Amino acid sequence: MKIQVAGPGCQKCRETEKNVRDACAQLNLNAEIIHVHDIKEIAKLGVLFTPAVIAEGKMIASGKLPTVEELKKILSAMEK
Repeated sequence: MKIQVAGPGCQKCRETEKNVRDACAQLNLNAEIIHVHDIKEIAKLGVLFTPAVIAEGKMIASGKLPTVEELKKILSAMEK
């Protein structure tokens, strides 16, 4: 699974990336996690509010810090 965390690198963006990594680890999910910092690339992804999480091309969170539990719920549903 390819997961992109979009954000310029602020504290919430770093925490979002950590939560994504923690959720994947707890689910034993083999995921390629990429942090997209470039504003132009973030815009190409269709992100209006950061931090954002895009999994397999689908935006699953935007403009807020998703918890590990929220991410686990969404990612496990996508994996099925």
